[in-house]
Amino acid sequence: MNQDFVVGLDAGGTRTRAVLASVRDGLPRGEGAAGPGNALTVPVPQLTDHLAEAVAQAVPEGLRGRVAAVAGGFAGASRTAADEPGRLNAHSALATALRRLGIAAVSVEVYSDIEAAFASAPGTPENGLALVAGTGAVAARITDRRCTATAGGDGWLLGDDGSGFWIGREAVRSALRMADGRGGSTVLAALVGREFGLPADVLPGGGEAEGPAFTSRAQREAYRMRLLPAVMAEPPIRLAGLAPLVSEAARGTDAVATAILREAADQLADTVRALGCRLGERLVATGGLLGAGGPLTEAVHRRLEELGLDVDRVTDGCGGAVALARLEREFDPATKRPTAC
Repeated sequence: MNQDFVVGLDAGGTRTRAVLASVRDGLPRGEGAAGPGNALTVPVPQLTDHLAEAVAQAVPEGLRGRVAAVAGGFAGASRTAADEPGRLNAHSALATALRRLGIAAVSVEVYSDIEAAFASAPGTPENGLALVAGTGAVAARITDRRCTATAGGDGWLLGDDGSGFWIGREAVRSALRMADGRGGSTVLAALVGREFGLPADVLPGGGEAEGPAFTSRAQREAYRMRLLPAVMAEPPIRLAGLAPLVSEAARGTDAVATAILREAADQLADTVRALGCRLGERLVATGGLLGAGGPLTEAVHRRLEELGLDVDRVTDGCGGAVALARLEREFDPATKRPTAC
């Protein structure tokens, strides 16, 4: 048969990635990227555009008729029920995007982002635990490559404790508490203020990290009155982009920033612990906060090892999505029996 390629997608809260790979060996043949792919928070028309853009970059036009299977790991999607809203949104957007590009794959499957991340570990494991900590944060138990229990992951408004969004929100809250006199002195006030374009005359110490102090009550009020509307004018996800500022401040031994990162690591470990982890159990960790040089990598891995877990770290869910697409390709989608080729 001439359908000898698969496409794997990792659609997260910040960006969507697509990888074209060979059915035979799973090696990448093309890559593409586009905007956010959360199936619950990104409107379906916009999600469709992002998926189409990423896949178009990854799959040259001449190869689009040779794609046999597509698998996508989506933030905001779940396979707990056929009518789960995120799953329906992802399916609709992905099907439309593929039609737009002329890709008529035999198998098109939607997974949660955490299922795809777990499958990215060496050997495409079937059972264990997964932790995703990036813009959002969620832990899950995986059984037969399907998510069977979750902890956290309740979104920016109600949960995602320890996530990039949570860290960024704590940075702004700490800055505001310093300004109104309830919190300790922190360079985050100046860093956050500069990030949102506040003028230097309202920043503590004139914006200099070496002297993070407000000089008067009037300056404190001016800072608060400018920062609040600047933050509220942005989409909530914008707060996740402040996480690097907290890392920067913590490297400079800022006590408030250090405490935020410590609490974030504790929150993520507690999220995993809630799943009843067992000694020696495998855990796959991924997400921008847990990658190489990530702000929480060492602290979280230390806590997970204290729980007796065997930790694998993966870059993202693209590799897992490719592996899942290849597994789907091995079986007829109607009978789940091996295909003829």
